[in-house]
Amino acid sequence: MSFFKGLAGVKELTKEDLAPALQKLQDQLVGKNVAINIAEQLCNSVGASLEGIKPGSFSSVSRLVRSAMTDALTRLLTPKQSIDILGQAKSVKKNEKRPFVIVFCGVNGVGKSTSLAKVCFYLQQQGLVVHLAACDTFRSGAVEQLRTHARCLKAELHEQGYNKDAASVAKYAITTAAKSNADVVLIDTAGRMQDNEPLMRSLAKLISVNSPDRIFFVGEALVGNDAVDQLTKFDSAISQLAPPQSVPRRVDGIILTKFDTIDDKVGAAVSMVYATGQPIVFVGVGQTYMDLRKVNTKALVNALLK
Repeated sequence: MSFFKGLAGVKELTKEDLAPALQKLQDQLVGKNVAINIAEQLCNSVGASLEGIKPGSFSSVSRLVRSAMTDALTRLLTPKQSIDILGQAKSVKKNEKRPFVIVFCGVNGVGKSTSLAKVCFYLQQQGLVVHLAACDTFRSGAVEQLRTHARCLKAELHEQGYNKDAASVAKYAITTAAKSNADVVLIDTAGRMQDNEPLMRSLAKLISVNSPDRIFFVGEALVGNDAVDQLTKFDSAISQLAPPQSVPRRVDGIILTKFDTIDDKVGAAVSMVYATGQPIVFVGVGQTYMDLRKVNTKALVNALLK
């Protein structure tokens, strides 16, 4: 009988039939760094989609579950909106005669300024003129760090030193960049812990005053559940702490750093997309300006399920 135990047969699948295969898959996803509650929700959703179906005689339950999870993860990780910032930047410049503006935010020490510099290099390689704005006026050394990147990239840097109003520094940078016909302005902001309300309020004000085209959250691929907590708190703070009468904004793209150091433990990507519905725009895969990649959804799903 053991040969037939794994076969679904012709009867309708029940929750009990699916439970062992789903539990095994949930454990695998958690092992790949997917947040526990999100792995559970994904498996519940897959289970619900399979309950009551009549599979073919020689389809094993585990194979059906894996196939359904492959489809679910592929749908989740396939961006719902365009992540082609190059095309968007060109379109804004052509039609609105102004630079395309991206704000970079995230907690301390995740590689935010380096990611900004990599995006600068990527856009420069496509022929765009990119200006940088040093709006981390809080952390000692932040302006100097961005100045070093600007010098290496031969990009114009707009800075006003420390203890200045970050929203005003950004405003000046965007206005000046527009006058000099720049295509893109990339705005660096203070790395802040997600529970630091004064700094989060400052970020919300910067976004409200300057209406950037995109808001990118930079997080580490290594940190799993922590990254989801950081991202969801940033996302809600940007919206909830915005000045009265301003249009609420949310994070609308994610950059994952240190993606080259995690082998197949790619679950943070799944958790962050699941938690916000926003896409992974780029992943950082090394130390040089060239080490920036777009996500290969199929490869990501294969890594999760292998």
